[in-house]
Amino acid sequence: MAHIRIGNAPCSWGVLEFELEGEAAGCTQVLNEMAETGYAGTELGDWGFMPTDPNALAAELTSRGLTLLGAFVPVALKDPAAHAPGVEAALKVARLLRATADRSSGYLPFLVLADNNGSDPIRTKNAGRVTVEMGLSDAEWKVFAAGAEKVARAVYDETGLRTVFHHHCAGYIETPAEIAKLLSLTNPEVLGLVFDTGHYAFAAGVPTSGWPGAAVADGLKRFADRIWYIHFKDCHPEIAAQSRAEGWDYFESVRHGVFCELGKGCVDFPAVAAWLETRPDLTWGIVEQDVLPGMGKPKESARRNRDYLRGIGL
Repeated sequence: MAHIRIGNAPCSWGVLEFELEGEAAGCTQVLNEMAETGYAGTELGDWGFMPTDPNALAAELTSRGLTLLGAFVPVALKDPAAHAPGVEAALKVARLLRATADRSSGYLPFLVLADNNGSDPIRTKNAGRVTVEMGLSDAEWKVFAAGAEKVARAVYDETGLRTVFHHHCAGYIETPAEIAKLLSLTNPEVLGLVFDTGHYAFAAGVPTSGWPGAAVADGLKRFADRIWYIHFKDCHPEIAAQSRAEGWDYFESVRHGVFCELGKGCVDFPAVAAWLETRPDLTWGIVEQDVLPGMGKPKESARRNRDYLRGIGL
């Protein structure tokens, strides 16, 4: 597909937004390995992982032929007291994104807004198997949605960048029903969705028989009108099933490899590619193979993931 370019994100090297033990690779290594394994774009990673001066950041990216595609900003949107600090955090990141884009590619990246994932012990403990009783109350839903819209409006008004919400296991927007609820409570002109294939598969309940890509394919169709950005992530069905059976929390599931290399899990990526054929407005696909700091061999995984996508025409 000529209209789709492929990037990767620092989380594939263990650079995650959580406070975790272990040391992840540094910025220079990650950017070098992204370029060496055939990727054309990246996300920002945690604040301070890459340079926070737009000239320096643009130089790091352009020297490797990489485009800055977005940045992940977690905000505890359930708490109204977190909204104002969340707006400031988002604007700080958005200003860097916009200034860097203006100095390098000109492509306008997305502000990727998310819940403060991993902070609620019940949601973290039950990632991949949450029930309705673990969700937000009606009053909390209104607060959460208003906060998300407030962040998105502020970012657009000051920087012209659009905001996409990232549904994510171990946060309050995890299941298909929760995604639908958030979208129903927010303005489609203000807030879009980044569709993450792996998180969606894990949250939706990965089947162990039959057509394993059904949940993701259905999600792409269901939320098509709000999908502005996409993350390519796979989900290992046997590990997901074991997580549910043994009661692993989110981080234990990741440590055991629930988000596996592309093509080795349950996500039907040829079906995703076919869906992308219908969406010429989506010009980037971003690989995310979430790993914890120090896990695996990220460069080799990144190369295999890129080769897999080439093999299905991406």
